[in-house]
Amino acid sequence: MSQAIAVTTADFEAEVIHASMDLPVLVDFWAPWCAPCRSLGPILDKLAEEFAGRLKVTKINTDEEPQLAGLFGIRSLPTVVLMKDGQPVDHFMGAQPEGVVRQWLEPHLGALPEVEAPAVAAAPTAVDADTALAEARRALAESPDTAELKLDLVEALLRKQEIDEARTRLGELPAAEAESDRGRRLANQLAFVQVAQGAPSIAELDARLLRDPDDHPARHLLGVRLLLDGDAPTALESFLELMRRDRKFGDDLGRKSLVQAFSLVDDADLVAQVRRRMSSLLF
Repeated sequence: MSQAIAVTTADFEAEVIHASMDLPVLVDFWAPWCAPCRSLGPILDKLAEEFAGRLKVTKINTDEEPQLAGLFGIRSLPTVVLMKDGQPVDHFMGAQPEGVVRQWLEPHLGALPEVEAPAVAAAPTAVDADTALAEARRALAESPDTAELKLDLVEALLRKQEIDEARTRLGELPAAEAESDRGRRLANQLAFVQVAQGAPSIAELDARLLRDPDDHPARHLLGVRLLLDGDAPTALESFLELMRRDRKFGDDLGRKSLVQAFSLVDDADLVAQVRRRMSSLLF
């Protein structure tokens, strides 16, 4: 069974640069602690076997090969780079579903067999959000002193992007509700939504960081965008990298963003892992 080939500085030139003169070489930059890397790895191994002879798949452990990661300006894990004729021609960041990876490869390899996507729940539609907001208003009107219903309304307002009213409703909450876990979570969500208003797209922010890895405002906005889009692992990675690069930027904005983001992430193992890495950067 073909799998991604582990590459080091010693054999990088032969396994990647020279090999890419004959066929495209996919390079997966990963690390053992990176949970999204572990979900992407089996997909790349499957493609390595399926497209043996058309595509070479390699992987680089950035913990063991920081010079190679630095050479490519890697700022988030996983990052996948496609090499042709000795040069990088395309890349993506973050764990992606198999179908998305196939679509990304198709322009470089030609049409690929489609993979049947697993059944997923349909995303909430605009009508769903309208209905939820109307129901939250009705329920609160019937029981105006019920704290949980007040929080339900704020959550429905944020879902509908009714930012001004969400801010007002949060400000009207009694201290006990405002300081509750759910109240803090909604306040942090509102803060990120406000930051994201009018911000460039993820693709535009990626392009800015490719041009200048020290574009700290772009890195922060990228983390916010990713977090609100549901890609918590890559979002936290962006905030960590901002913290690592410049603790003074925005009065330690990377660390502050991490602390806020933790309340929005349901994956306790991921939060614990990132907290440990954040702590290691504090001293």
